[in-house]
Amino acid sequence: METVCIPHQATTFFSRLNTDYLSGHEALASFYQFSPDDAGLDQAIAARKQFPVNRQVLVDTLRRQYRNHTLYEAVSSNIDALADHNTFTICTAHQPNLMTGYLYFIYKIIHAARLARHLQERRPEHRFVPVFYIGSEDADIDELSVFRFNGIRFRWQTEQAGAVGRMSTNDLQPLLGQLTALIGPPGDNAERLKDIIHNAYRQHSTIAEATRYIVNELLGQYGVVVIDPDDAALKQLFLPILHQELFAPRAHELVQQTSQALEQEYGAQAYSRPINLFYLKDDIRERIEQHGDEWRVLRSDIRWNRTGLEQELAAHPERFSPNVILRGLFQESILPNVAFIGGGSEVAYWLQLKPVFDHYKVFFPALVLRQSVLWIDAAASRLQRKTGLSDEELFQSSEKLVRAFVHKHTHKDLALEDTRQQLNQLFDQIKTKAVNVDITLRASAEAALTKMRHQLDTMEKKMMRAEKRNMAEQLSQIYKLKNRLFPNESLQERYDTFMPYFLEQGPAFFDILMEATLPYGNQFLVIRETQPETLTA
Repeated sequence: METVCIPHQATTFFSRLNTDYLSGHEALASFYQFSPDDAGLDQAIAARKQFPVNRQVLVDTLRRQYRNHTLYEAVSSNIDALADHNTFTICTAHQPNLMTGYLYFIYKIIHAARLARHLQERRPEHRFVPVFYIGSEDADIDELSVFRFNGIRFRWQTEQAGAVGRMSTNDLQPLLGQLTALIGPPGDNAERLKDIIHNAYRQHSTIAEATRYIVNELLGQYGVVVIDPDDAALKQLFLPILHQELFAPRAHELVQQTSQALEQEYGAQAYSRPINLFYLKDDIRERIEQHGDEWRVLRSDIRWNRTGLEQELAAHPERFSPNVILRGLFQESILPNVAFIGGGSEVAYWLQLKPVFDHYKVFFPALVLRQSVLWIDAAASRLQRKTGLSDEELFQSSEKLVRAFVHKHTHKDLALEDTRQQLNQLFDQIKTKAVNVDITLRASAEAALTKMRHQLDTMEKKMMRAEKRNMAEQLSQIYKLKNRLFPNESLQERYDTFMPYFLEQGPAFFDILMEATLPYGNQFLVIRETQPETLTA
């Protein structure tokens, strides 16, 4: 294997906010506290000690949530260690996508484990535990239900509604049958993958439980602890903030102010509401709104006066679910966390939230942009050598690459820029003569020039298309390479699941990622296989 690092800005897939954040641009300095590097994490560790959490409730809850799972020793040891005030967490989060959904689901968790290992080596007097926080209270079934394998897009057709983590796995079985029938070729990796899928979704009754099982089976060897926040004991710890956000909310106003400041240079990512809480019950997950002296759950008949709502909150805190504005606040209230690892959009919306954390005196962690990876298998590596494309050029669009290749290798002059300049000079002369005859002819002369420019553009495109046909065989290799590495012109990590890579590499796939991942993910990784392999269609 070969690993190459590329600056994020060279890939063109990251926003200016993300690249400015990584470079420490002063325009963002007021929106976070700790830089994503060793110095920043040292400061975060020192500061976190002033923000204790209820470790006993945390450990007891994790033990209860894992009661039906066989734990890796590393996971069991890490859960026990969380009872000690010298133990801190490195957290990442995502909703429980079927079959993990996308490669970046795995990359996030691997990154948390890699940063925990890095900090453990630097600060052996402390313990650092990687934590995957299941977004089990999310209700985005369209996001959760889709995954791809073997060129096929699978979608879970279900009538269930509400929080996705609570959904039953019962009606998943036909979809699982279609998937496992395609898994191959036969071998240990295929059998292992089938076993994981079978045990996850047939022996566990909810999506959250199935997701915990998959993460534990794939990544438990690295000590990754999975926490499900949809839990009454954990919500009880968050009760004071839940109470204020229902009866005297502050988050909305504070986020609005920060968003306005952020939008002077960048766009805001998350939208705040006067009450940033959902109500969870059975298959309901709906927003709570206040109307006068009454609080209502949208699209339902549920409503309370103040007394009734206070009684419901005290009796059932688990029925109140934070939205994107308060989710991080809840996370940092229950975990002794020093760093949060998130994708580009997550880092962006966290930058809107610091005043909310300050108001509630909750620790605001270091924000680390998750590791992004492009995996180039041996067949794609051979194609890359044939095309002569550099690693950075791979991130350009197919059309841009094809045009550059044609211009570089053609022996013909396909550009009409000189002709265009000559035409402009000629028409300027014609326009001048026409205007001297009659001023009203100016518009006619300009219209004629515009028409001729359009005809020249059309001719230039036809010449390019003709030369592309002449180079069709060479260009097909570029298209084949781009489709293999950037399906639908998107990042591979936002399209593929881990499954084809696991089938090829087995558990070594995760070990390779673990070794290659940068502790702070501050560059884009290209991981290239070098052994020979036959390219399949």
